[in-house]
Amino acid sequence: MNDVEQPILQVFDAYKAAVFAKDVDAFVALYHEDVCVFDMWGRWSYTGLEAWRTMVVEWFGSLGSERVVVEVDRVQTRVTHDLAVAYAFISYTGVSAEGKALRTMHNRLTWALKPQGSAWKIIHEHSSAPVDFETSKVLLQR
Repeated sequence: MNDVEQPILQVFDAYKAAVFAKDVDAFVALYHEDVCVFDMWGRWSYTGLEAWRTMVVEWFGSLGSERVVVEVDRVQTRVTHDLAVAYAFISYTGVSAEGKALRTMHNRLTWALKPQGSAWKIIHEHSSAPVDFETSKVLLQR
C-alpha cells in the first residue's frame, strides 16, 4: 500500500463499517450524487444518489436484528489525481444479533471513484458473480 492508495482503502473501511452499523447516511455518503450502480439484485441499475439511497434503506431495513459483516480480499487500485478504479473480491456474512454467522455470499466489486472536496466518492459501482453455464445459476461462493 502506498500513500496514493490509502484514501481509496479508507473508502473500503468506511463501507464495511457503514454496512455493519446499518447506517444509511454513512453508507450513502460514500457515493457521488451522480452515481450509477450496476447491482446484482433485481434491477439492472440505479442512477443517482436518491435511487441508490432507496435501495440501501430497503436492504438495511430487511435485516431486522441481523447485521452484515463485509470482508474484502485482493483489493487492487489504480489511482490518478482525478480518477481511481478499485476492484476486489468481497463477502457479505449475515450474522445474528448474538454474532452467529448465518450465511455468506461472495461477489466481485469494482468501483470508479472521483475526488469531491477532500474525499473520494464512488461514481460507479459494479458488482457481479460468475454464472454456471449449465444451470444458469449465479455462483455466490468462491
